[in-house]
Amino acid sequence: MDDPVAALVRWEEYGASWRVVARSETEVTVALYTCDGGEEVDRIVSGDPALLDHVSSPPRSS
Repeated sequence: MDDPVAALVRWEEYGASWRVVARSETEVTVALYTCDGGEEVDRIVSGDPALLDHVSSPPRSS
């Protein structure tokens, strides 16, 4: 994945949800869920510092 933050932002923009399911000091695993929040469809696993920062920030308001 070239830009995990951009991928996560696109996911949010389409109304789907995500959740951090694992995190260390150097890597995060983010589960991506369907728009209704029911089914996990993919995961992002990355040590990208921008992604670590993004998932640590409060959610953006719509």
